[in-house]
Amino acid sequence: MIANRNWKSIRWRIVLIYFLLVFIALTITGVFIMSQLENYQMESVRNNFTKIVQENVMSLQEYDDLDANREEIQADTMAWSESLREELFVVNDNFIIIASSNLNFIGKSGLDLLEQSVLVKGLSGEIAEIDSVLSSGIPVKNMVFPIEKNDRITGVVCLRADISSVYETQNQSRAIFLRSMLIALLVTVFLGFFIARSITVPINDVTQKAERMSQGDFSQVVSVKSDDEIGQLASMFNLLREKLDYTLSEISNEKSKLEAILKNMVDGLLAVDLEGRVILANPAAMEMLSITQNDIEEKQYDDIIKVFNKELILGQLIRNCGVGGFHGSFDHGGKSYAVRYDKFQEENDQDAGFILLLQDITEQQKLESMQRDFVANVSHELKTPLTTIKSYTETLLDQEISDVSTISGFLAIIDGEADRMNRLVRELLQLSRLDYKQEKLFKKESNLVSIVNSAVTKVEMTATNKGQHLNCIFDSSQKIMSVIDKDSIDQVLLNILSNAIKYTPNGGRIDVDLYKEGALAHIIISDNGIGISDKEIPRVFERFYRVDKARSREMGGTGLGLSIAKQIVEEHGGSIGIESRPGKGTRVTVALPLAPMRGIQNIE
Repeated sequence: MIANRNWKSIRWRIVLIYFLLVFIALTITGVFIMSQLENYQMESVRNNFTKIVQENVMSLQEYDDLDANREEIQADTMAWSESLREELFVVNDNFIIIASSNLNFIGKSGLDLLEQSVLVKGLSGEIAEIDSVLSSGIPVKNMVFPIEKNDRITGVVCLRADISSVYETQNQSRAIFLRSMLIALLVTVFLGFFIARSITVPINDVTQKAERMSQGDFSQVVSVKSDDEIGQLASMFNLLREKLDYTLSEISNEKSKLEAILKNMVDGLLAVDLEGRVILANPAAMEMLSITQNDIEEKQYDDIIKVFNKELILGQLIRNCGVGGFHGSFDHGGKSYAVRYDKFQEENDQDAGFILLLQDITEQQKLESMQRDFVANVSHELKTPLTTIKSYTETLLDQEISDVSTISGFLAIIDGEADRMNRLVRELLQLSRLDYKQEKLFKKESNLVSIVNSAVTKVEMTATNKGQHLNCIFDSSQKIMSVIDKDSIDQVLLNILSNAIKYTPNGGRIDVDLYKEGALAHIIISDNGIGISDKEIPRVFERFYRVDKARSREMGGTGLGLSIAKQIVEEHGGSIGIESRPGKGTRVTVALPLAPMRGIQNIE
């Protein structure tokens, strides 16, 4: 296979082209030289014949009758032939040889011994010649000159010469030329190989490095060794490598950015071609659709999406995107989703498929619902005391009431409702400051035991009035240090303790515990009150949410206490949780980080 590739190499093609060019040129030159040499030699023989005739034989034109002067003509012929290598014949007009340098031919018919065609042409007045081969195998040239007297052809002079030397010279010249051509062709192949190598080696170098580039190695550099076309090719290859390396680097960076964007998108992104194949799905989309990479590779888009929402099958996308994009929303699996999709096109402006964007708007809708509820609750909470204040105020203004105790009672109600509104506004402002990180917390290392004892003392009288047993079951002599804002944590504890007292029947039991576990301090407040159902526990920290709305309002609750408590605890890096069973009571756990172990400072 390798040998076959080598023979197909451009190197051997160049060598073959050089070989053929030289071979054709030498062949044409050789044929031309051989032809010219033969013509030259034959022309020499021809000129020699003409010279002989002009110098010697033309005297025969003086005879009116050649037959009558045979003896003189024979004597002259013999005299002439002594200095000639050629054979000489004098033939009369009856084709009879009357004189010859070869005595054996005298008196015989020239038609039998000489070439008939030239004799006939000679007696017709033409100078004619012909090459022939004697019976002995000797090649000869025959040439005939007419003898003319008074415009009458009286005979012809025929000269015949051995031209073996001419053919021998031709053969020797041809042999010499063939040997020279063979040597020249060998030299041509040798030089052609090196010339071709000077061309193909740089090309092979470029080819090999281009192959390595195709495998991702862009460190290849081709040496530029000349200013010719090969050198320009090498220079352009190096420039191409630099441009390609830069371009691929840019593409790789853009691809990495795109992959990072798609991977970290909260929204799901799907790309579907017109054949119904999923060509792209980011992790968010795969999670929303509950599919894996194998599902994308093996299943059609319709098979995947119809489980999620039948209104998103490919046929529906095509219909809805006939005049533009589409957006809408739907519910699935207890969650709400917004969907947008539109067509995408190839470079030739032909439709290629669809892009779908899926957004989980469950939390957004929940937040919007909470905002609506918040506005409604605030309005309701403000409306109730305002209505009460206005009613009692109008009563005082419109009627003459002389009973001081009645007036005092009305004013006490008005004052209470005003305090309720003031408390509501104050808590709303505190929530707003906590939301926007504007609540100033003065944190310092404090003893939680002291703070919990202080909060218990503040509500102890209220619990006693209801006949409840408020018990601190932790060791009050210990020190559990935490970096906190004392007033804020005191507010949290008072809120939890107040709720426990409110929702625990008379004679009930409330236990308060405090202990360390790992890096956290745990404050546990548990009661045996009315409890909370499982479905309501997740909502108890929502603003204005009340488990028992009637009782909460009767007791002056705003529904904001636990929401404020949760945010305060989280601002301290802690957590708050509730466990409860209806009719069995409630357990509230507050976890706060312990102070670093660096000595005891600012203990309160």
